[in-house]
Amino acid sequence: MNIIDMVKSWFKRGGYALTGQTLQTINDHEKINIDPAELARIERNFNEYKGSYPKVEYFNSYGEKRKRDYMTLNMVKLTSELLSGLVFNEQCDVTVSDESDENKTNTYKSADDFIGRTFEHNDFKKNFMRYLDPMFAAGGLTVRPYANAETGEIEYSWALANAFYPLRTSTNGISEGVMKSVTTKIIGGEEIYYTLLEFHEWEKDIYIITNELYKSENRGEIGKRIPLADLYPDLQEETKIVGLTRPLFNYVKPAGFNNINPHSPLGLGLTDNCKPTLKQINDTWDQFNWEVQMGQRTVFVSDYMLNTMETEDGRPPIQVFDPDTNVYKSMQMANDTDLIKDVTIDIRTEQYTEAINQSLKTLEMQLQLSVGTFSFDGRSVKTATEIVSENSLTYRTRNNHVNEVEKFIKGLIVSTLELAKAFNLFDGEIPTFDNIGVDFDDGVFQDKGQQLRHYGQAKTFGIIPTVEVIKRVFDVPQKTAEDWLKQIQEEQLMLEPSELQTRAAKTMFGDEE
Repeated sequence: MNIIDMVKSWFKRGGYALTGQTLQTINDHEKINIDPAELARIERNFNEYKGSYPKVEYFNSYGEKRKRDYMTLNMVKLTSELLSGLVFNEQCDVTVSDESDENKTNTYKSADDFIGRTFEHNDFKKNFMRYLDPMFAAGGLTVRPYANAETGEIEYSWALANAFYPLRTSTNGISEGVMKSVTTKIIGGEEIYYTLLEFHEWEKDIYIITNELYKSENRGEIGKRIPLADLYPDLQEETKIVGLTRPLFNYVKPAGFNNINPHSPLGLGLTDNCKPTLKQINDTWDQFNWEVQMGQRTVFVSDYMLNTMETEDGRPPIQVFDPDTNVYKSMQMANDTDLIKDVTIDIRTEQYTEAINQSLKTLEMQLQLSVGTFSFDGRSVKTATEIVSENSLTYRTRNNHVNEVEKFIKGLIVSTLELAKAFNLFDGEIPTFDNIGVDFDDGVFQDKGQQLRHYGQAKTFGIIPTVEVIKRVFDVPQKTAEDWLKQIQEEQLMLEPSELQTRAAKTMFGDEE
């Protein structure tokens, strides 16, 4: 090691930033190179998700330019909320099967117990339901576990699409990335913004987490790098972890390919390919609301009837209108008896409703949702039962998103257990994806009784084994299904022979009248 590397090492161990570099944007960092168009797209999605649009400019009766709020239906929020509610709910059941539960020395007897306790501690299901909504709107969500030294628990850190940036990708997904978190403090009456960048990188088989802290007085820039101790006195600048097989962070995005930027690993929001249709819906709704507001009257008034106001500079008097109205129009009228002309027309409610419904049909097609999912008639959206009963396109689209979420949950479980094992919080075996079951509680979408009858008949004819029936109907891992079958067999052995004969007869001939 030369003298320069030694000095850098001393500063690193002391927790001080050596460079003092200043970043205007996230792309100014030497490790980060994200297409600015992708960053702008994500930011635009969040603005639309919030319903934040520029004000509408118009001319009043004086010909003066004025501004008003833009009225929207916020279909970005509505579609995201619809899909997130169909994909995941708190009734989702996660099970982890263990090869062996023997020789466990920690508090939790199995991986299933540990994950259950960790999910409960983090209120994972409830939080995941909340974060799925903006995930569908903006196109991505990142969750990473970390060990809390004070509590001895595994905690979860969440990052939305505008707080995660990939560094390296492969065919298996994103292998390296950086998560951003912003903290605001009031110092001397001024807002100071602290941005923490958390880098996750590999150095051969060693997983390295590096933290960098930046300070700025401007919300729109990252700022100047400062020592971590200024805000996080207990946070290490660098942490190395061995024994991991996958990144700690887990990234989930909506199903589908990023056709807007094919080379980007980031996902698209649900409505990224529907912007013209969304604008048409919002414009129509805005015009309808403005017509209702201005539809009270439209009146031509003879200039003979208007009040006038003297000017100070000696110019001719000016006519006086209410400055916030565009209802009255001044004009010269030849007939003094016809001083007011009311030209108010009826509000075109039916025409606007039909136009919005037509645009909603286009939106359904672009989102691959069933016809009638959205309707501008007070029903809002269809219920889950209606969606299933129609064997709808919405249900099939929902299943594509479920597959992405299932892989994400399994990856998070493996990452959680690997991290816990690295910090001696868990000493069991790390399960594979095949040993993790995620039951999305499709009771409203799939008739469990019908499934059981279907697979039961297949088993009767020797087409499918009992273990496979249990796996498919209840969506549990192989080991869990085998355990259930073993318990069933043990329970049957405890029954009296006569009871077994009675049950067999009922199975074959049914109950007698």
